[in-house]
Amino acid sequence: MKLIIGNKAYSSWSLRGWLACKHSGLPFEEVVVPLYDQDWDKRREGAEFAPSSGKVPILWDGDAVVWDSLAIVEYLADKVGRDRFWPADDAARAMARSMAAEMHSGFTSLRRKHAMNIRQQFPAKRPDDDVLAELARIMELWAQARARFGGTGDFLFGEWSAADIMYAPVVTRIVTYQLPVARFALPYMDAVLNHKCMQDWIAGAQEEDWVIQQYEQPATS
Repeated sequence: MKLIIGNKAYSSWSLRGWLACKHSGLPFEEVVVPLYDQDWDKRREGAEFAPSSGKVPILWDGDAVVWDSLAIVEYLADKVGRDRFWPADDAARAMARSMAAEMHSGFTSLRRKHAMNIRQQFPAKRPDDDVLAELARIMELWAQARARFGGTGDFLFGEWSAADIMYAPVVTRIVTYQLPVARFALPYMDAVLNHKCMQDWIAGAQEEDWVIQQYEQPATS
């Protein structure tokens, strides 16, 4: 398998696809392409990017190609067993899938105004009301998952799962912009950031030379 991803410092969807590949336990080649550099438009026109219209992440497995991070999660779950990615309990699995889907399609204000930048920590300031509303929703989801299904584990559904993979970039955004969160969320965030795969990704981001200026600014209103 070959996974094509963007800059580790900035590409939140690439992080999700990469974490999914790591969690699968399957061997894969990692190809990092710098986003928005002088060769970006030409690179996106290449055959490897054609199925996704130039977007990352994109996973090639022989003749099979999967783009979109949630689709990559599901493809890999089919290959290695769904219980590796999703809780075995029906009710827990239903909630985990719903949370992952809501993250995938929602929280647009948070994602638009607080772009991922793992290498930075900006001064705290009050987020816009729409971002605060989305953060409140995330806190509600995390609290419900932890209370109902977290048990004695460190993650949303006890063990590391697809739900944690989908929300991992949110954790990094909260740290980067020092966004307000409920106190109960802090141990969960620490567990996510200290997961070995996350530590490997963060280390890779620190080693990158590429800088995208538009992501090196504090949050936009």
